[in-house]
Amino acid sequence: MKEIRIEKITLNIGAGKDANKLEKGMKLLKLLTGIEPIKTFTTKRIPGWSLRPGLPIGCKITLRGEKAREILKQLLEANDFLLKDKQFDNNGNVAFGIKEYIDIPNIKYDPEISIMGFEICVTLERPGYRVKKRRNLKSKIGKMHKVNKEEAISFMQENFNIKLNQEG
Repeated sequence: MKEIRIEKITLNIGAGKDANKLEKGMKLLKLLTGIEPIKTFTTKRIPGWSLRPGLPIGCKITLRGEKAREILKQLLEANDFLLKDKQFDNNGNVAFGIKEYIDIPNIKYDPEISIMGFEICVTLERPGYRVKKRRNLKSKIGKMHKVNKEEAISFMQENFNIKLNQEG
């Protein structure tokens, strides 16, 4: 029950209110994964940014299982297997970004998309996390069973050979 595994990987592109950038982002995520991404919509009104509820502002894809593992290896290779200490949080999550998608191996430049980057969020868990998500008899995960920062770092180093950059 102490074995750590990847629950999911979320690829996210924030476009703001620019519809052209949103369409390019949708094409990019489809190119990377072969899966149709979904749009994300605003829920709050922010007049300073001229945002209103229901306006599409980004797109995302959630990957699970073996497909998530394969994509993560490619994305870490594009990042030279280098992650910073501050990219890990205390709940077993790892977040990093890719500035240009052409850094990913086996991905060629597409003139329709041009140069674009995106964010990656990796969620780690242990067996037994279902108790906090199930419909009946929900309960909390014990403090000793949660994945902490040190365990997440060691998992990534063992399974993906990442190098840790201690600087901020």
